[in-house]
Order: sequence, then C-alpha cells, then structure tokens
Amino acid sequence: MQTLNVALGERAYPIHIGRGLLGRADLILPHLKTKRVAIVTNVVVGPLYLERLRSGLEQAGVRTAAVVLPDGEAHKDWETLNRIFDMLLAERCERSTTLVALGGGVVGDMGGFAASCYQRGMPFIQVPTTLLSQVDSSVGGKTAINHPLGKNMIGAFYQPRLVLADIDTLDTLPDRELSAGLAEVIKYGLIRDPEFLAWLEVNLDRLLARDTDALAWAIERSCRNKAEVVAADETEQGERALLNLGHTFGHAIETGLGYGEWLHGEAVAAGTMMAAELSRRLGWIDAAAVARIEALFERARLPVWGPRLGVERYVELMSHDKKVEAGKLRLVLLREIGRAVMHGEAPAGEIAAAIEARCR
Repeated sequence: MQTLNVALGERAYPIHIGRGLLGRADLILPHLKTKRVAIVTNVVVGPLYLERLRSGLEQAGVRTAAVVLPDGEAHKDWETLNRIFDMLLAERCERSTTLVALGGGVVGDMGGFAASCYQRGMPFIQVPTTLLSQVDSSVGGKTAINHPLGKNMIGAFYQPRLVLADIDTLDTLPDRELSAGLAEVIKYGLIRDPEFLAWLEVNLDRLLARDTDALAWAIERSCRNKAEVVAADETEQGERALLNLGHTFGHAIETGLGYGEWLHGEAVAAGTMMAAELSRRLGWIDAAAVARIEALFERARLPVWGPRLGVERYVELMSHDKKVEAGKLRLVLLREIGRAVMHGEAPAGEIAAAIEARCR
C-alpha cells in the first residue's frame, strides 16, 4: 500500500492506494467520528463490492446503512440526490455519521455533495472503484450534480476525510471505462508532468493490460500531481483550473449529446484535442505536438474527434462553463507539452475553427 497526503492544514487527509483495501476497516476507523456509516453506491458496484466493505466495517463494530442508486451520468441529478437524503433521514443518521461513497465519479460527486448538505455537513470518505475516480474525481473535494444546461454546475467544495483506492476494483472495470480513466491520467502529463507523459507513452500497453505495478504507479503519480495542485489552490482560484484541460470543450460534448452518451473521459479526450488544436493555431505548439497527443489518445482507445453539434451549439454550451469570468470564456490551453495556461483572449474565430477542425 502507498499513502499520499493532501496537505490542507486541519483538513488534510490521506490517500491509500493498493490491493485488498476494501476489507481493511482498520484504515477507515481512525477517520470515523462515531461507529455509524451510511454507504452510497450504485446498481453496478453494489453487487460487486458493497458486502465486502460492509462486512469489514460491521465486524469492527460499525453500524451501517446503504442506498443503491441507478448507474450513470444521466442520473446525476436532484431526483437521485434526494434518494441519498431519503436514506439518511429514514435511518436517522446524525451529523456525526460518516457517509462513504463507494463507486465511480458519479457516486463520489453525489455522495460528497449530499454529505456537504445533510445537516449542514457530515464527514465523508471516498472509496473510488473506477480508474477515473481513483486518479481524479475522488481527490480534491469537488462535489456536484448536473443541470440540463451544464455539467457539474450545482455543487460545493467539500473535502473527504480519506480516499481509499483499492486497485482490485479495476479487475471488474469494463475496458471502455478503463480507457476513459486514462484520459485523466494523460491529462496530468500534458499540463504539468512531461516525464510522466513520456512514461505513459512507453507503458500504455501495460496499463491497458491491467498490469498491477503499472496501474499502481500511474495512480500514485496522478494522485500526487492532483494533491499538489489542490493543496496550493483548493477552491480553484488559479492553478487548480489547469486541471480542466479539455473539460470546457468536453463538458459541451457531454451536455450537448445528453449525459451518459459519452463517458466523461471520452469527452475530455476529444475536448483536449480541440484545446491542442487551438493552442497550435495560436502558435504555441506545433503540428507534431498535436499529432503526439492524438497518437497517445488513440492508443488508449479514446476518441480524438468530437461529434458534430455545430460550432454555435458548442460555443453556447461552453458559455455556461464555470471558468467564464465577467462574461469572458477562459480556456485551459498548452503553451507546450507539460505546461498548461489559462487564456481568456483567444479570438472567437480561432475557437470556432479549432472546434470545426476536430469534429467529424
């Protein structure tokens, strides 16, 4: 097991990464206020891993309750969120009860948001079960639900007490979900860690083959990158926004197609290609760099072309992005591979041309 720390002063917390962690109640107990836990999971993850987590806790004397939600981005909404509150109230959970989110990014985001709201805040723990959630969404305290006009537009910054990333859960992850997680892994190399990007180019086939050592190393390196950024800028006032490379374009794809049509990582990959194309048009990176990024995403079995929603539709959807400031769209772009910047002065014509160039 490897352990990292997210350095947020009094709200610092560990990230444990390893195999066989779901049954390790000893890793969870130190982070509970009382021996009561409410578990949030979904219909896919629950049958696989709920009992393993629950039995370990109950053997340690922890009382548990659980709610099993429908699966998928299409259910990341108020109606499904309310099912969590229904369970918490029906079970008479108190402010000191700990909510444990067992699942991928959707479960983690909704569980964390529910925890931030219930009785004005209850402690929560992230137990991510997908590659994407283990390397990205479970770390950093971003919680949210979607709105028909924009993804993750309603939420809160609310940090977990612990992140428990059990690599065993990746054994049952569908290939498409594994690839989607790799989009976020590749992102860290592109925005701030060129040595990691070079390692990924050499070791991508090992990751796709689910080599344990390669996965553990990639998860640890990704979490280390994110933990450093979050510690420096918890509420995304500056550097943390750079973690959103490709996300402004990607969220437009997810919203425009309908939540769940594309996986988040798939949309991020295509969105990153749009950001790379715009960076090239601004003269910051060359065609060879764009081709290098495209080749890595293609090897990861990710889309490198966006759907044809129409440029006007893309721009409309992007106007709801959380990085819009004083009515001006700010985009995360690449000054070079390994160095991302926030830029709010890209000409509208170049943005439109980059979108058009990367759609099929």
